[in-house]
Formats: sequence, structure tokens, C-alpha cells
Amino acid sequence: MSSTLVEVEPGVRINVLELGVGDPVLLIHGWSLSSAVWDRQIRVLAEAGHRVLAMDLRGHGGSDAPLGDYGIDRLAEDGASILDAFGAAGAAVVGWSLGGMTALRMAYRYPALVDRLVLVASNGVAGARQPDYPFGVPADAVEGGMHAAEHVNRLPYRRQAVGDPFGAPPDQQTLDWLQRISLQTPSWAANACMTTLLRTAQVHVLDDLDVPVTQIIGTADPALSVRGARWVHERIHSTLVELDCGHYPMLEKADVFDEALLRAVREPVARLVEPPSSHSVQT
Repeated sequence: MSSTLVEVEPGVRINVLELGVGDPVLLIHGWSLSSAVWDRQIRVLAEAGHRVLAMDLRGHGGSDAPLGDYGIDRLAEDGASILDAFGAAGAAVVGWSLGGMTALRMAYRYPALVDRLVLVASNGVAGARQPDYPFGVPADAVEGGMHAAEHVNRLPYRRQAVGDPFGAPPDQQTLDWLQRISLQTPSWAANACMTTLLRTAQVHVLDDLDVPVTQIIGTADPALSVRGARWVHERIHSTLVELDCGHYPMLEKADVFDEALLRAVREPVARLVEPPSSHSVQT
């Protein structure tokens, strides 16, 4: 595996891991984490004959963290710049959480670069209730508290923020690992990206979307409106994969997630639903 810093604008470099040869797959992580969360999937995809590119969003992991723009168009432009830099047009773009929003924006703005989308624990269109997306809580109800917690003491806040979205409490090793990754993201980037996650509104993008889409969601995900994800599925006739887990299907249900991911990046897949357990679906 190689690691490359790609300059996407003067003074801003994005860290990209590359492994394997074959049809390209771009992996985009979620808020405050990094490409490290895809470690298993990088290997699985590469061993299955894909050229894997796993980027760290600006402000995350090994990428630069400037003050300024972390809006959805900026993040999508970074992703497009990565595909251009690696000559990887026609990629399958896999986005988890905030990465799912970024992936959807890339498909909308740069259709020649994106052949298919995989939205993981993400509806792609909104992270909070919007005028045209009536699911979840309004951004005004949570954004201020999140920013205040980041300012007062980000160590316990980040630990809670990365641990709470699991369907069941993670083991301490996993939680320690995620907190270490999260703390690599400085407060200014974390707050800006949280605002992007909560304030982005792109339901209109669905009307012009012209690529196959697979959604892989957890039915016990407390960070995602499952009803909202199903609503998006009905609007665009995506392939919907429902797993009995929370916001981290790549960690909580790794085997079945990998199976669904491989199918999604290769060809349109049939609906796959794992029977839910006693977890309740939170919307």
C-alpha cells in the first residue's frame, strides 16, 4: 500500500491510501475519523481485484486542516481532484455518513468521474430535518450543543460522539481506537464538518442522479433516520441493504457488509435484508 499527499488547492493536501489494481473504488470516511476505519475493506476490495483509493477528508487523518471552507461542494471537489490525480475516472464511490453526502455531491457535480454510488449509514441528502426532508431532528436543536462540547472539553465529547452511534456498546479497544483517530481532527475542522453534516440540503440532487446507488444501513442506527433512508430508496429505486446494527456496519457486521459492498461495486444487486433483532429503529 502506498500513501500519497495530493494538493487539491494551494497549500492544502489530501492524504490518499492506494492498494491493488483493477476497477477503481474510492472510499470516503465520516465525521472526525479517517481512512483507517476502512482498513479491512481496503484489503477485501484489493484482494477481489479492485484498485482502492481511500482518502482522508480535509481536516482529518493525514490530510491538511486549513481554516475556512469545509462545505459539501468543497469536500466533493476534493474527492473529484483525487480521482483526477490518480486517473481513476469511472470509479465506484463509497461514502460513509458525511462521506455519503460527499459521494452523492460528487456524482451530481462530476458525473463523468462516478460510475456508481454506495451510501453507507447515510441517506446522502441530509443529516438533519430540512424543509424538503421531514426526518430526524432539526439542526438548531443539536448543533449549538455539539459545538459547545467541542469547545469546553473535546476529549470526553469525542469519545461519546464516536461511541454512541453503535447499535450496541463497543468494546473498550474499539472505542479507544476510534477516539484516537477522532482526536487527529482539530476542533475547527470538526465543528465546520459537523455544520456541513447537519446543514447540507441536497434532496434536489436526487432528481438528476443517473448512476446505480446501493444504500447499506443499520436498522439500529441512532445517528441516521432509517425512515429517511428508506424514503430516499423509494425515490430513486436504489438497492437497499438493511443490517441489524448501528452506524458502523463495516465494524459491527463486517462479514455481511463486505459481501454487500463487493456486490455493490460490481453490479446492481438485489435487495438484501438481514432480519432485525430486538433493537428499535430510531428516527
